[in-house]
Amino acid sequence: MKLVVLPLVLCSAPLFATDVKVLEEIIAKCNGDIITRSDIEKAQHDLAAEMAQREALTGPALDSKVAEESKNLLRDRLDNLLLVQKAKDLSINVDSEVAKRIASIQKDSGIADPDKFHEWVKEKSGMPFEDFRNEIKEQGLRETVVRQEVGRRISIKHEDVEKYYNAHKSEFIRQERIFLREILVSTEGKDAAGVAAAEKKAKDLVARARKGERFPELARDNSDAITSKSFGALDPFKKGQLDPSLENQVWDKPKGYVTDPIRVSAGFEILRVEEHQKAGQAELADVENEVMDKIYAPLMAPRLREYLTKLREDAFLQIKPEWIDTGAAPGKDTAWADPAQLKPETIKKEDVNNKPKRKRLLWAVPVPGTKGKSTSSSQ
Repeated sequence: MKLVVLPLVLCSAPLFATDVKVLEEIIAKCNGDIITRSDIEKAQHDLAAEMAQREALTGPALDSKVAEESKNLLRDRLDNLLLVQKAKDLSINVDSEVAKRIASIQKDSGIADPDKFHEWVKEKSGMPFEDFRNEIKEQGLRETVVRQEVGRRISIKHEDVEKYYNAHKSEFIRQERIFLREILVSTEGKDAAGVAAAEKKAKDLVARARKGERFPELARDNSDAITSKSFGALDPFKKGQLDPSLENQVWDKPKGYVTDPIRVSAGFEILRVEEHQKAGQAELADVENEVMDKIYAPLMAPRLREYLTKLREDAFLQIKPEWIDTGAAPGKDTAWADPAQLKPETIKKEDVNNKPKRKRLLWAVPVPGTKGKSTSSSQ
């Protein structure tokens, strides 16, 4: 005969409920934080929307690209959590920067009433104001940690820049190209009054840019285009690649020129000329920053991954078996431990009967409230 010893499970519902609906599922634990299935599903949805707009993909081509990029979504989510947690360990504070950015966004919205502004943020971002604010804060925390803990340890000497340039001169033979940033003020779904308000906002942004406000930040905080995430930066254009209505506005203009609002199908487009690259061999002075980026990026990527691996090694991590962290630390045990999944143990009755019995002597049990040490013995 065998006795079956089952783990104790505390339930707030009938143990054999037949109508069970899963509202959410935790798929990973990272120190004191969790990652849920809906977190990954939302990230995948955002990824698909971005690719559809940025790369103009649709149908099977979009599905294939999203499926490939989705493999790293759990890794990226863990990276972000670990960096934010590290920022808290380092007592990094970005509240003042967050407050300035929120104030700038509110000023640009033209909404003075806090409650109405919060509703406007929810409408534009698709998330409650506090979540929006927290996302800005966490982005600032992550950037600060990467800059302080990784970036500042990378030093590039001028002689290294010269050496790279001289060894790769062919990379700096230029075709004529123009580099631009954009701000799009959308008019999609707006009536005549909404279009007029959008045009006024666009004109105000042009005026602010021409007075010296930084265009990248204006783009980040005001543009309705997907490029707002990259401060409005567009890929470079060769002659003839831009729509003529846009190219004619910028092609012969100097660096720093900001267009008037240009009416396009999606709204009002504002362009700023970042650089007009002439054809021929570029001088080192003209491409020094580009050379530094070419040296810096290959150094930064592996060091950042090495740093994130170290954070994983020191972290409490548990991941459900059907999910894969593509940035996992080698040898790190991240096995999911769920008490509800413990397997029953079986023992024989004769093993129970033969087990030595130990009896605590009454005189060896400490009296509550006393400070004396107690000893115990068995018989």
